[in-house]
Amino acid sequence: MKFDIETLPSVRIAYIRQIGPYGSDNNQVMQRLKEWAEEENLLTESAVLFGISQDNPETTPPEQCRYDACIVIPQDYQMNNIISESELPCGDYAIFKLKHTAEDIQKAWTQIFPALQSGGYLMDNKPVIERYKGHMILDDYCEICVPVKIDLN
Repeated sequence: MKFDIETLPSVRIAYIRQIGPYGSDNNQVMQRLKEWAEEENLLTESAVLFGISQDNPETTPPEQCRYDACIVIPQDYQMNNIISESELPCGDYAIFKLKHTAEDIQKAWTQIFPALQSGGYLMDNKPVIERYKGHMILDDYCEICVPVKIDLN
């Protein structure tokens, strides 16, 4: 599976958190974020959205899994109390671009880790991020961004 390595910069984000099993509720919280962002005139062609699964569902009980729907916000944007704010730290990521369908994402997960290993990379200890940039939001594409470090062995 083809991927690129990219250093993502540190960015200021607004987010809504969903706690519970990963699945359709993630889509609902992302839709709520988009509605808020549109009201705030943040959902533009240059908008960058992230879906961040904060927990590994293999080691965290489903009812405790955290999913954050996020949008990058300008440094001078004045936050209100309706939504949370944080910062996404910079780091190196393997970027896998794919169609945003359940089938394509499931297939990608079977190929991502072998592709990283054959490229000499290990997964770093940060959450995996789904990234949606500009036209990708409308075209139903996403990027799975896997935090990586070089395997020195």
